[in-house]
Amino acid sequence: MASSFCLRLAAGSQRSGLLILLYVASVSTLRADNSTATFYRGLNLNGPPVTIDGQRWEGKDAKHYLCKDKAFEAQQVNLLPSTDAERALMIRSSRWGGNRIELADVPNGRYSVFLYVWEDNNPETYDIAVNGREVKHRYNSGSEGRWERLGPWFTEVEDKKIVITSRGGAANFSGIEVWRGEHDGENVQVLSAEALTFFEQRIRPLFVERCYECHSEQSEEVAGRLLVDSAPTIRRGGVSGAAVVPGDLEHSLLITAVRYENDEIQMPPDGKLSDVEIASLEEWVRMGAPDPRRSATRIPAKSIDVEKAREFWSFKPLANPVPPVVQDATWPVNDLDRFILAALERRKLAPVGQADKRTLIRRATFDLTGLPPTPADIDAFLNDQSPQAFERVVDRLLGSRQYGERWGRHWMDLVRYADTAGENSDYPIPQVYRYRNYIIDSFNSDKPYDEFLQEQIAGDLLPAASDAEQNEHTIATGYLAISRRFGSVIENYPQHLTIEDTIDNLGRVVLGLTLSCTRCHDHKFDPLLQTDYYGLYGIFESTKYAFPGIELDKVPRDFVALVKDGKPSEELAYAVADDQVGDAYLQIRGEPTQPGDLVPRKFPDLFGGQRLSDEQSRQSGRLQLAQWLTDRDNPLTARVMANRIWQYHFGSGLVKTPSDFGSRGQLPTHPELLDWLATRFMESNWSIKYMHRLIMNSRTYQLDSKSDTTLSSSIILHPPSIDPNNELHWRFSRHRLDAESLRDALLMISGELDASMMVEPHPFPPVEKWQFTQHHPFRDSYDSNRRSVYLMTARLNAKPFFTTFDGADRNASTAIRDSSVTTVQALYLLNDEFIHRCATAFSGRLLREEENSADRLKAAFESTIGRPPSDNERSIADEFLRQLRDKLLALGTPESELEHECWSGLARALFRTNEFLYVD
Repeated sequence: MASSFCLRLAAGSQRSGLLILLYVASVSTLRADNSTATFYRGLNLNGPPVTIDGQRWEGKDAKHYLCKDKAFEAQQVNLLPSTDAERALMIRSSRWGGNRIELADVPNGRYSVFLYVWEDNNPETYDIAVNGREVKHRYNSGSEGRWERLGPWFTEVEDKKIVITSRGGAANFSGIEVWRGEHDGENVQVLSAEALTFFEQRIRPLFVERCYECHSEQSEEVAGRLLVDSAPTIRRGGVSGAAVVPGDLEHSLLITAVRYENDEIQMPPDGKLSDVEIASLEEWVRMGAPDPRRSATRIPAKSIDVEKAREFWSFKPLANPVPPVVQDATWPVNDLDRFILAALERRKLAPVGQADKRTLIRRATFDLTGLPPTPADIDAFLNDQSPQAFERVVDRLLGSRQYGERWGRHWMDLVRYADTAGENSDYPIPQVYRYRNYIIDSFNSDKPYDEFLQEQIAGDLLPAASDAEQNEHTIATGYLAISRRFGSVIENYPQHLTIEDTIDNLGRVVLGLTLSCTRCHDHKFDPLLQTDYYGLYGIFESTKYAFPGIELDKVPRDFVALVKDGKPSEELAYAVADDQVGDAYLQIRGEPTQPGDLVPRKFPDLFGGQRLSDEQSRQSGRLQLAQWLTDRDNPLTARVMANRIWQYHFGSGLVKTPSDFGSRGQLPTHPELLDWLATRFMESNWSIKYMHRLIMNSRTYQLDSKSDTTLSSSIILHPPSIDPNNELHWRFSRHRLDAESLRDALLMISGELDASMMVEPHPFPPVEKWQFTQHHPFRDSYDSNRRSVYLMTARLNAKPFFTTFDGADRNASTAIRDSSVTTVQALYLLNDEFIHRCATAFSGRLLREEENSADRLKAAFESTIGRPPSDNERSIADEFLRQLRDKLLALGTPESELEHECWSGLARALFRTNEFLYVD
């Protein structure tokens, strides 16, 4: 059991109603009876053509269907649970009012129909019918944003029609997908990875342990006729009604029962769940009750055919493919380009032309530093006519301190960095800023990635040549120390949950595997065993974690002293160290109170199942784990990181599921290129900066983002119609600035940015004044004009700016940032005090630094969007300033303030332009 300690360092819309989406799922390969189901057609009734589960859907202009309903779209509604972008686009677009949709000219025969429903406002109750047969009676749609996949429903077509109707609500139809034959749809991945992980880690084990005895198919007598061992049964409910109404705590009887709010319904009857367990169930319902269970069946124990399992692409040894020969040998700049062009040529496609220099420097500067280029930077690049001009830009940016601040933030997303502990009291962690700065410094110094990983997992066990190096290694283990906490009392603390969070993050971030799915049972999809989980569990159970604010006693031995010149230092690090070492018992159903067999500390059987030697077992095993993870024979570590680097440069990875390289993840679009990149990564001594240069100096990276640009060579097919999602990289993908880059750019342009590095802790209250509780958690927020990476990040309370612009999740690894476009964002850019403050400061800067209106306008455009205004834009801006000046005068604005207010208004207008908000 871990106890409290830190490590001492040596000195140094108004409408409501039912929204219905019709959809039949993609072919399952998991069951033999799916072999008879074949894809017929898919329709997105109020949107463009989309790709759903690998199948191409027709858009709203498709033929052979009848729908007189009104068009309705609510793209700003947050979906519960979240899902992929194209499915979300389809879900949020609807046709409503007629409650009827008809597909015509359907060949007679048997078909399968799945129905997607969602709610944009208040809960509705309604019936659903397919070809006149009621398939759902009095279905509750749930709260705003909630959606669910219903079915399958089978129908026999005899009159060449499929007709879907609803009764009881203003039904919205968004999409229908039809398959011939009977299809169970078991493998349709409608849940986000985060939602699925939350269920598997928090909810399934809870149901198994506390509910299945009385409420499962295996129960001798099912209490209250309520089954909770599948998604359909728990939502149907028992004699008292629906147990779960996704997104609606008030109407979910399960929540009422576990809260003990009603004397008539209290579950479990033998004792109330813990606060943590109740909170998990509440969060699950709020998320929309994501639940992958289709039927209540036991998962049989399995063994792994290791050799067969290793045939899966990501488990194979890394290859070192030879760059392919291409038809247009003049196009590639380096071998990376050959892989891209070869894939395009196989599809008879050609890439667009190269981006102009202004676009390139803005792209590269935001990419590597998260800041816009200055007008001087742009001019210098424009005036450098040498072939190496862009290479010099890349080298300059990689040498700047701002590079580490930008790319360190990517790593902080992955490791769910925060300055507080989370859960209940959300205690501050004053020392964790050292780990943040370690990350930034590591990227700036181009620390080899294998060393970077080893130090974070076992830095305290690595040899050090000096006190400074020992301190750095110790600080690095803050990666493990920041694992999530689950409660504020150390007595009977659920340590298994913190260890699970550690294993889960390590698996996702380093290996691209969902290791924590094996806590309660063997992995359902990947060749990973429950014993693999507990082989790793023992390593971290042999590790002492720091616990801020929840100690019972301050015991001197809990502090590990490091000294310099024989004198102890009072500087502390939030870190880990070896504890009493030993192997762990397998926990039956993931429950610590039900120990099974003792499992030796080891690595997963899929990768050899290496155990610790007798000598190694005297330590926790973290050092051996770190060495195994970074061994060049490990097939995953280099692949996963090479894919992440590609993702951060291009907006999406060669593998679109960057933290899931298992069977539920997506296959790589360019597998040979991925292996080639991973091999180059290791051969460069795991240099991330080498990878930047390799990627950014390629022609692929320097392509224009516009699909109508003059193509670089003759073309047979039109790329946008063949590859609309740009998976083949025939152009550069435009993307919106992330939250940090947007905030930092606004501060920099306005002249308000404090660009200094933060080398001191946040001004948390003194420890002796800490009296935070579950009901009175830590809530302070420390605003500053420093870069966003240095802002205090609390797990429980997110800053509104980052919530609005899709910041990272502070409680879970964020592999992919959302990039939403909402009315809230538009209103923020119009009205928020921060925007007005930046605009006011920018106005003052323009008035101070430029002598006349023409120069100010040029400076305003170049500072925000990286180019001077066109003649037409000058005319529009001049007219805007004139009209605004007249309005301000009419409102009584003093003459002395007019210029300042006018230019502030123009600044706010520029801040809202797509050219500022997006990178091409």
